[in-house]
Amino acid sequence: MPSVTVIDNAFVVTVDPQRRELADACVVIEGTRIVSVGAPPAQLPADAIRVDGRGCVLTPGLVNTHHHLYQWVTRGLAADHTLFQWLTTLYPIWAGIDEAAVRTAALGGLAQLALSGCTTTTDHHYVFPAEGGDLLGAEIDAATTVGLRFHPTRGSMDLSEKDGGLPPDSVVQSIDEILTASSDAVSRWHDPADDSMLRIALAPCSPFSVTTDLLRESATLARELDVRMHTHLAESLDENTYCQQHFGSTPLQYMESVGWVGHDVWFAHGIEFDDDEIGRLAATSTGVAHCPTSNARLGNRICRTRDLVDAGVPVGLGVDGAASNESCRLLEEAHQAVLMARARGGPTALTTRTAIELATIGGAQVLGRAADTGSIEVGKLADLVLWDLTSVAHSGIDDPVAALVLGAIPPIAASWVNGRQVVEHNMLRTVDAERIAADVVREHRRLIEKAG
Repeated sequence: MPSVTVIDNAFVVTVDPQRRELADACVVIEGTRIVSVGAPPAQLPADAIRVDGRGCVLTPGLVNTHHHLYQWVTRGLAADHTLFQWLTTLYPIWAGIDEAAVRTAALGGLAQLALSGCTTTTDHHYVFPAEGGDLLGAEIDAATTVGLRFHPTRGSMDLSEKDGGLPPDSVVQSIDEILTASSDAVSRWHDPADDSMLRIALAPCSPFSVTTDLLRESATLARELDVRMHTHLAESLDENTYCQQHFGSTPLQYMESVGWVGHDVWFAHGIEFDDDEIGRLAATSTGVAHCPTSNARLGNRICRTRDLVDAGVPVGLGVDGAASNESCRLLEEAHQAVLMARARGGPTALTTRTAIELATIGGAQVLGRAADTGSIEVGKLADLVLWDLTSVAHSGIDDPVAALVLGAIPPIAASWVNGRQVVEHNMLRTVDAERIAADVVREHRRLIEKAG
């Protein structure tokens, strides 16, 4: 018989279609699924695990829609640079990554995500040095170890400095290499099942690091394999200038010309879309990963989050690469999303509850998982976070959602992914965080020395 876990007496923010919020409610997990929400069932197995949720708020697990886990071991560098300056400074260091560095970085980044309420995350890995080894496999192994639901992307770059791009020659590949590796990654790892813990997407890096042919052929391959597509887009004014100079178009117009819009596509950032482009994104159900902390860290402009949501564009939250967001705490992105939207559009531009929606069901929609995750409903996968609001940091805040989004990040009393408990009393149950921290320091220093 599958194990049964009963979470009692919690304030439950379901994010279901009715957006129900239930005080002193009970949620029951059986195996990997949620089987009851609301009143306690009349009968429960004698050996059911009981979790007391008094003073806590239970939410769906948070969904991270954009990341670069390998960057966890290169944080704190190029701290005062623009996007293009930041990239050209860090590419020579990233050229030295290998399996050991990527696995260590992924363990660090995934551990931090888990401790900030994330239960599902993607990753955009696009740097593949010739002697790096099995880099995608290294981060998949790390995600399995930490216990998060994982949607890594097989990224790519084929436009180096000598051809007018930003990355150095040592980290780009040929189109044939990329397409073969992409197909192999899907064949080896992609699991399309409803309860999948691992799905692959294809992700050429950006308009200024890949060729038009690679974008077109990657889109064709992704649709043949029935997997999703991801890239950076409309992140900065520098990118606008680049696309106008090289393609005579805006970034979105360029991507439309190569088949990169649709329900199976999501873009990271999406800051520089105009009104007409937001309408086209909505009409095609093309998603956006909003990364407010990284956008501010690199001095880019503020995403039009309210306009995107109002238009019906699927929007989720992303922490982005750890070298442009040294914190990478996913709940913090909900907080920043509210602040950035209000800085742009006034105090009613984004509510705390909309921020929670972006962090949960919005992200699940962007990743194609809204049927299985992103809300607390009977039949959905048991990806849940129980936040402890009993400390002085949240005492006296009557609205649990306001406490969660506007207050300090609370400790996690417990979290579950696929019904398995990953965090307990704000400590990871699956990995040794102190050992990971020491390993991260070692890999960081090794990469810096390797780059000279």
